[in-house]
Amino acid sequence: MATSSSIIIYFIALFITSFITSTILAVSVPPELTDNLRTDPGAIKLASIDYGHIIKEKPFAVLYPSSVDDIRTLIYLSYNSLFSYTIAAKGQAHSTWGQAQANDGVVVQMNSLNRFRNGTGILISGDRSSGFYADVGGEQLWIDVLNATLTRGLSPVSWTDYLYLTVGGTLSNAGISGHTYRKGPQITNVLELDVLTGKGEFVTCSPQKDSELFYAVLGGLGQFGIITRARIVLGPAKKRVKWLRILYSDFSSFSTDQKTLISTTGPSDKVMPDFLEGHLLMNQSPLDFYPESQRRKITSLVNQYGILYIIEVVTYYDNKNEAKKVKQMLKSLKGFLPGFVFEKDVTYLQFLNRVHDQEIELGKKGLWDIPHPWLNIFIPKSRITDFDNGVFRNILLKRNFTSSTVLVYPLLRSKWDERMSAVIPAEEEVFYLVGFLDASADNWEAFDNKNKDILQFCVNAGIKFKQYLGHHATKEEWIIHFGSKWNTFQQRKTRFDPRMILSPGQRIFNY
Repeated sequence: MATSSSIIIYFIALFITSFITSTILAVSVPPELTDNLRTDPGAIKLASIDYGHIIKEKPFAVLYPSSVDDIRTLIYLSYNSLFSYTIAAKGQAHSTWGQAQANDGVVVQMNSLNRFRNGTGILISGDRSSGFYADVGGEQLWIDVLNATLTRGLSPVSWTDYLYLTVGGTLSNAGISGHTYRKGPQITNVLELDVLTGKGEFVTCSPQKDSELFYAVLGGLGQFGIITRARIVLGPAKKRVKWLRILYSDFSSFSTDQKTLISTTGPSDKVMPDFLEGHLLMNQSPLDFYPESQRRKITSLVNQYGILYIIEVVTYYDNKNEAKKVKQMLKSLKGFLPGFVFEKDVTYLQFLNRVHDQEIELGKKGLWDIPHPWLNIFIPKSRITDFDNGVFRNILLKRNFTSSTVLVYPLLRSKWDERMSAVIPAEEEVFYLVGFLDASADNWEAFDNKNKDILQFCVNAGIKFKQYLGHHATKEEWIIHFGSKWNTFQQRKTRFDPRMILSPGQRIFNY
């Protein structure tokens, strides 16, 4: 009986919430905004899904803004209403657990802004003496930023692996890849932001002006404001890329050589790659990168060792002298399998946009728009060998999760800014990103359960990990995640979004 009463109360509350939201929007929204609000099934469906294809929450309405002021008006109306409604900014919706959704709220389709920018979405400025930068709309895709800056021989210095993401989206998380160990995450390569706060205020902020908001928003998971413009650091763009994959049969040699490559002291400093990542090669891993003549040998090694560990390094160049640097870099490495170093020479654009080629192929096979139960975690360097033994060997191999794409590469604490909201493991200078990038058309729950077991292993082993792009079920879990940053995070929320309007899909303050 109590259960039935609880269900009735829940649906009454849901009806009241939907009724209040619809009433506020119908009565209070100015005519110029009403024209851009949609409640048709097509718009609602599009705003209810993301790349994860796991969480599907329907908003009451979707705003297709024709200006930044449209978004400001929407937030201001909610903030000043007796009953506020939640708002989520949606870029490419590349989140995997509904982070860009707003149940019974309003989703803002940020890419709509691009139709009204009139060529002002990406503006390049600066000079050689003071440095170059690009003022970029928050709705702009990184691939478009790359193409625009390359026309001037320039490029952002820090990237994500996939470029069909919005600038505002990656800066709300961190933005990491194999460039991060040298250049820092994307959030540390921003000079200035335009932000719409949860009060509907338009604020231009930087380290020198309204710095509290600036540091809050970068890595802030959309909790403090919507990024409508970012000033991005640019550097010279090289024309070509030496792209290597180096094979290892044991984790110790693999991680030792990764440490050598990121060392900023000694002879290795002169041959540090521009990009460094790593991944696992297992018996269901694709071998497209490798020469066809070598694939049988590689498969034989995988069968022998169970897992091969791959260091992926890149150096950018304009002239042939780069071959000497590659030889010096390889000479500094000690533990790779002789004869199993593979190299490609491609353009700068081809390398940076490499994942898009995979997207096209997976799309043709119907394997792109399917559930993606991803897990990304930061692991302290002192525990990465334990993680290899406990997870790679005892969970992935023993349970036959050998189709997983697994990234493993080091990052440096000194390249991050502790004033920003993003969270990394405490104390150690070197920590690892480990990413389990799974996809499953028919059994995503099995991969999700595997991920839960990985997290439980870390807890049981006392590994002080942090999730990246993660999701947590309770406020208590979020408090543990933020650790010493929680009080600051909560105070910033009270200051910049006191009615908890923004980014409800993260489920930090909205349950």
